[in-house]
Amino acid sequence: MFIIDAHLDLSMNALEWNRDLTQPIAAINAREAGLTDKPDRGLGVVSLPELRKGNIGLVVATQIGRYVAPDNHLPGWHSPQQAWAQTQGQLAWYNAMEDAGGMVQINDLASLENHLQLWADGEDKLNKPVGYILSLEGADSFVDVSNLERAYMNGLRAVGPAHYGPGRYANGTDATGKMGANGLELLKEMERLNVILDATHLCDDAFWQALDNFNGHVWASHNNCRALVDHNRQYSDEMIKALVDRGAVIGAALDAWMMVPGWVRGRSTPKGMNCNMEVMVNHIDHICQLAGNALHVGMGTDLDGAFGKEQCPYDLETIADLQKVPELLKKRGYTDTDIDNMMHGNWLRFLRNAWK
Repeated sequence: MFIIDAHLDLSMNALEWNRDLTQPIAAINAREAGLTDKPDRGLGVVSLPELRKGNIGLVVATQIGRYVAPDNHLPGWHSPQQAWAQTQGQLAWYNAMEDAGGMVQINDLASLENHLQLWADGEDKLNKPVGYILSLEGADSFVDVSNLERAYMNGLRAVGPAHYGPGRYANGTDATGKMGANGLELLKEMERLNVILDATHLCDDAFWQALDNFNGHVWASHNNCRALVDHNRQYSDEMIKALVDRGAVIGAALDAWMMVPGWVRGRSTPKGMNCNMEVMVNHIDHICQLAGNALHVGMGTDLDGAFGKEQCPYDLETIADLQKVPELLKKRGYTDTDIDNMMHGNWLRFLRNAWK
């Protein structure tokens, strides 16, 4: 089955983790043997060959560059200009992948439909370019709002104003507080340019404020359910219903700490916490029950988003194992149409509506 994954930090892995994503995942992991600078060394699950193997032909791929003030102890850059430069280096990597024929940017309806035809032509997928929609995770790298139009001209089509902690345009996970004037200005400019608002990571205050002040298209690229894992990173039932009312699609994430309650980073193990892909379906099913249908959920795995096999379902060896999900959904009683929608159709409907 053709699959769309709405959240992968590909350029971050390439440039900060120094992973050559054109290589098989086994080769990437073997080259990292003995390294300890990152918690997931030798445990990665994502590469371009694995995406092709899993028939994951279209992804939403991120740029990310956080600014941190002197009193912010999160990792990040010490000026917005440095953060902007980081995202431009990431853009250069995507461009290099395009030059090599390994990826292709999808930024409008024509490029979307052409790419879907290419992946449905019945030919071998091993040499096909993986399509990517460019998204910015956290808007800190915009030195000012005028950077958005410049980024749009380079293909940026979705923005999540916040990531972790306090941000320059919005507060994110583990922070509180509403957007200031510049955050509201950013939303206005996003609406003018028809840039999708990614509500992921917005703190509760900013989430509700953003929905009240943004009239464009909204999705949540990678989010799970607060009712199942009680943390501000997840969506409450009220938030999920508000997104459904806006026509949003919510991507189901495969980060173990977001899947099962009580996860302790560095100590818990997927098998010890009984975290398998069936747990992902619990979150999917919860959203479907709130929505009353299967039209508002997709895949948004966040795999290799600064974690690897040590913190993802134990029955997933690589991202190609997303092909196991349709059977799990079928066991829960979802129809073939429901499953098609959740694996790709809901994201396609959303994009066709946003870009028509």
